[in-house]
Amino acid sequence: MYKIILLIDFAEEYSKALLKGIAKYSKEHGPWIFCRMPLFQRETIGLDGILEWALEWGADGIIGQLYNDPDIEKFIAAGIPVIAQDFKERFKEVPNITGAHKEAGEMGADYFLKKGFKNFAFYGFKDIVWSRERAEGFEERIAKAGHKVHYFEHAMARSSEIWYYKPSSLSQWLKSLPKPIALMACDDNQGQHITEACRHSKIRIPEEVAVLGVDNDEMVCEFSDPPLSSIGQDAEKGGYDAAKLLHEMIKSGTAEFYDIVVRPTQVITRQSTDIYATNDGFIATSLKFIHQNIDKNLQVNDVVKQVPLSRRALEKRFLNITGYPIYKYIFNLRIEKLSQKLLETDLTVFEIALDMGLTDSKNIARQFKQIKGCTPIEYRNQFLA
Repeated sequence: MYKIILLIDFAEEYSKALLKGIAKYSKEHGPWIFCRMPLFQRETIGLDGILEWALEWGADGIIGQLYNDPDIEKFIAAGIPVIAQDFKERFKEVPNITGAHKEAGEMGADYFLKKGFKNFAFYGFKDIVWSRERAEGFEERIAKAGHKVHYFEHAMARSSEIWYYKPSSLSQWLKSLPKPIALMACDDNQGQHITEACRHSKIRIPEEVAVLGVDNDEMVCEFSDPPLSSIGQDAEKGGYDAAKLLHEMIKSGTAEFYDIVVRPTQVITRQSTDIYATNDGFIATSLKFIHQNIDKNLQVNDVVKQVPLSRRALEKRFLNITGYPIYKYIFNLRIEKLSQKLLETDLTVFEIALDMGLTDSKNIARQFKQIKGCTPIEYRNQFLA
């Protein structure tokens, strides 16, 4: 029976998902005993104090936020396997629970580009790896589409205070941006900074600024006004894989290790991005109808009936603005909706197809593989612990 110290922020949704994955692995391969050490212990007694406690308690391993402290070498010397949840930068001496951060940035950019935006912004920290790399992925994809990104990078009061910001300077920056603009924040907490500053400055969301966060922390997203759209991540699987790696390190030693990479899954749309950036009222009406009715067996003719245009005229305008024919846009959105339900429910592919008004689950499974490169079941297994 292994004894594991968890030095994790138990209030964050991301960390809670990691813990669920760790607990699941423990139940399958344990049981393990856990010491849930609060983060202020790191601030109060430092890594030396944590190491002393670990040795006294007889800890077999540690998973936690260690803030890139060089004293990590003392844990290695003591022979205690450690997996670090990355914060400012990744450790080189021990494995990290990190993320495919550039991939998240790319996903945010693609999401906004499909909505027809021409103006883009990013809000985050340039001296924190997960923010910096999300910004890089976002900017690379936006630049490829021929646009530029406006930046606001604020400094924290201390390394631990990611909640800290100055509303006045943020409001001034938001007022200076071209409108309408698609803004990606490095995480949900920073996304809520944006919604608060916009409300303070009487900037309309999503009409003038559409805001997207990362992590899909439902409490933070729903606490935001309006509710914040966000990119979900497979953190539970990350926790499961981290526990598996720690188990291997305990049994075989710490000489060989690898990073655990948490990947983004999909964008969860809420009110903060529920808009389509086009001056063409007919296309805006068409897009709104598609998104509101994607759970039905939607056909192109159903969309054409919503506007006073011929099918040919609507098809031409739709393609010019979105870059996709109407049928292809519906097809892509349907697959995204299906992928979201695969991760958020326990329904079978057949049950999800029926729920979306589709009767041919085999055909939609084949279409899913065309877009995602794997079957629906493989996709679900890829992201779930």
